[in-house]
Amino acid sequence: MKRFIYLISPSNIDHNFYKDLDNVLSFKNVKYFQLRLKKEKKNNLLKIARKIKKITEKHKVKFILNDKFLLVNKIKADGCHMGQLDGSFIIARKKLKNKILGITCHNSKNLAKNAVKLKANYIAFGSFFKSKLKPNAIKANLKVLKWSKKNIKKPIVAIGGINSVNYKKLLNAGAKYIAISSFIWDNPKLKPELAIRMFK
Repeated sequence: MKRFIYLISPSNIDHNFYKDLDNVLSFKNVKYFQLRLKKEKKNNLLKIARKIKKITEKHKVKFILNDKFLLVNKIKADGCHMGQLDGSFIIARKKLKNKILGITCHNSKNLAKNAVKLKANYIAFGSFFKSKLKPNAIKANLKVLKWSKKNIKKPIVAIGGINSVNYKKLLNAGAKYIAISSFIWDNPKLKPELAIRMFK
């Protein structure tokens, strides 16, 4: 099975989540798992992260923390994902010496070129479709994927409102990974372990 999914956590994590995550990752199409809890207090975040780390390790999935690069080494995560307003990429790169650093570049070629200079390990573009997670996100188009496939020598992650119907378009246009959250965790019709199987 090819691992092309970049899975993002739900915004609330309850005690059922860990079992669901274990089931989802056992399908073996997920390469990265990002813990994205913007409002969680530090101690609780660390507790959650340690539990998740055991599951991602078991399934050989890279564990990425959103935004909080100072905690990455503490929880032994594999790296950090940062948006344009999440602090200094230069400091983050220094702190995360051999770790993964991913940067959101919206729909901008300039931000992508800058991220490469900052030694980002992957570049994320989006939002490609309407997203529950970020309803007001900047829109991205397929042209930026085609351009980056030619010009950016880093893996590209496509983000935003991706589901089992529209994901192939993004892979065909040049994305190496597709980021999914709501379709897996917030799907009215499918349980998480069935939702992930829609991506082959």
